[in-house]
Amino acid sequence: MANLKDLPPDDRPREKLITKGVQSLSDAELLAILLRTGTKGINAVEIARNLLKNFKDLSVLSIQTFDSLKNQHGIGKDKAATLLAAFELGRRIDAKRRWRSDKKIVSPSDIAEYMIPLLRDEVKEKFYVVCLSSSNKIIKEYHLISEGSLNSSVVHPREVFKVAIESNSASIILVHNHPSGNSEPSREDIQLTKRMIDAGKLLNIKVLDHLIIAGNNYTSLVEKRLV
Repeated sequence: MANLKDLPPDDRPREKLITKGVQSLSDAELLAILLRTGTKGINAVEIARNLLKNFKDLSVLSIQTFDSLKNQHGIGKDKAATLLAAFELGRRIDAKRRWRSDKKIVSPSDIAEYMIPLLRDEVKEKFYVVCLSSSNKIIKEYHLISEGSLNSSVVHPREVFKVAIESNSASIILVHNHPSGNSEPSREDIQLTKRMIDAGKLLNIKVLDHLIIAGNNYTSLVEKRLV
């Protein structure tokens, strides 16, 4: 395939973006701008097309690891790092946009809507607390309490309620992920939730629920009547 510099200006991704707008670019062309350059015998657009072909689509490509990307033809350490950074920015923007809402939290699905984009691609278990006002609106954002190994996370009521007290919370919702892809709560998850509920009663801060996120799915311990 021709070098991008040899193509007509309207066919070069950067020039096309400037003259026709970013929406006019294909997924491959957008990726090519991030990749910047090609390699011997193949330009950046062709590398991008191969990536999309190898990983089926953009959504699958966006959750690849550094090593997985680095081993693709035409992708070295710098290009892999650039792609990972761009995908992570997209996820964070998506999550932040949701958190700016002044929506009242009335069901587990409301919190799941906020937390799934944040946690669905995590490979480590992370435990968050979401603080709510007396009108059930989110105070600021989520708070990371603990980041554990692939299979477990150590959480103490002290850290959870320290955040809740500092935020002047009326209630809290606990959220953590299962990287295994199974959102069913473990015995330890249930025991931990009960311990948090008991601690909250002493401090007059109600624990409304505990959500477990796995991919795009979630389980609410309250909906399951496990607490």
